[in-house]
Amino acid sequence: QVQFVESGGGLVQPGGSLRLSCAASGTISAYVMGWYRQAPGKQRELVASIGWAGGITNYEDSVKGRFTISRDNDKNTVYLQMNSLKPEDTAVYYCNAGSSMVTMARVSGSWGQGTQVTVSS
Repeated sequence: QVQFVESGGGLVQPGGSLRLSCAASGTISAYVMGWYRQAPGKQRELVASIGWAGGITNYEDSVKGRFTISRDNDKNTVYLQMNSLKPEDTAVYYCNAGSSMVTMARVSGSWGQGTQVTVSS
């Protein structure tokens, strides 16, 4: 089973930017990939997903126009560029893999440690 290591989080001011990376232990070329986030006391939510070759992407409404998901299958890595960050973006961010764009909210694979994103003045 593929394992994931997320990195790139940190503390930023509102309006700032971060670029998250998700490194996989094996090939991801056959998987839809997604970024998720979870704040304390709240359930994990799907933020963005990207198809096998990167041509199709989906975003949660609250991040549209601000976040961009991308992938490099040769490097087995997925990225999340986050711009115009808001305090409500504060959460632990995770990545994971699925088989279909329409079922990414219900993936059942293993989760990594995630990376903390904190947006605060």
